[in-house]
Amino acid sequence: MEEVTEVSAEAKRLRSSPLQEIFWTRTNLLLLVLVVISGSSLWISSSMTAGAAKTLLNALGTGTLISAVVGFGQTLITASASQRALVAPVIEESRRALQELSAEYRSLNNEFFPTDVFEATTHPDPKFNRVMMADLNATRQYFFRGFSGRHAAARLLLSRTERELRVVIADPRDASSINGRARYLLRREEAGVDYESIKTRLHEEISIGLVGLYLARSRCAQVDITVVADPPLDRLEMFDESVWLTLYSDIGGASTLYPRTLRFTEGSFMYNMERTEFLRVCNSRTGRQFLITPDTSRRDFLALFEKITGNTLTEEQFLELEAKFHTFRREFSTIAELGS
Repeated sequence: MEEVTEVSAEAKRLRSSPLQEIFWTRTNLLLLVLVVISGSSLWISSSMTAGAAKTLLNALGTGTLISAVVGFGQTLITASASQRALVAPVIEESRRALQELSAEYRSLNNEFFPTDVFEATTHPDPKFNRVMMADLNATRQYFFRGFSGRHAAARLLLSRTERELRVVIADPRDASSINGRARYLLRREEAGVDYESIKTRLHEEISIGLVGLYLARSRCAQVDITVVADPPLDRLEMFDESVWLTLYSDIGGASTLYPRTLRFTEGSFMYNMERTEFLRVCNSRTGRQFLITPDTSRRDFLALFEKITGNTLTEEQFLELEAKFHTFRREFSTIAELGS
């Protein structure tokens, strides 16, 4: 069976060669007949004695051979010219059509599909953080929507350029914001962790995040804070050229500490949709608006903290939260391999 396959492949290769194709045309079949006639005439004349018959056969054989050679050469030239005139334009047009089709598919991919997909993990992905930090360092605007804003503040303190920061975080004075996130975390926690301790920890994370945003004010032209009740579960981080969606709502990654994350580029459907929705929330009256600038003093921040959380923050409590934030920042920077 293998030998038959090899023979068939070889025969197909020979039939597809230019010379084989030429000999199977009707024109070159006629040339073959002329060569046969010429050869026969010359062979017969070679066995004859001198005379008119021999001279006639020699002339017939020689003339027929010359005609066959000239015709064969003309056929080669004509076939080559025909290929250039007919086949080459078709090939070029097909190549152009394929290029246009590929460009259209690439455009659709950029508009509707993520450029990067980072699967859920139990530890920070160094590649994920390197790519995000590259986007952060190249942006003028940084939009963040999450629960506490701790990670946004930590990333800003790792950068060296100034930018505008807008954050949307959970309202600590709204019970639904805390209770909803506590129920979500309760499904992921180990046995023995109670509901009330999770709520206490969430309140502390918001407080640490606010202190972190205050400490990161030197990296920003200004920090716009929008406090909303029960924000979406998925975290959003948007830069000038990309948007990152961390899917805490993904059931498949509910048991992991770092859920699946998708990155879309500027101009994509998701980028435009998320940017429009983010700005709508920031400009709506459903949330409470606050502002931190590089000139915001410690006293001004303590008053701002009380407005956001409803709790008075003493100087000693501020220093304690500041120390906890720096501990979080160092731990995050180390395990994410982002430097200090």
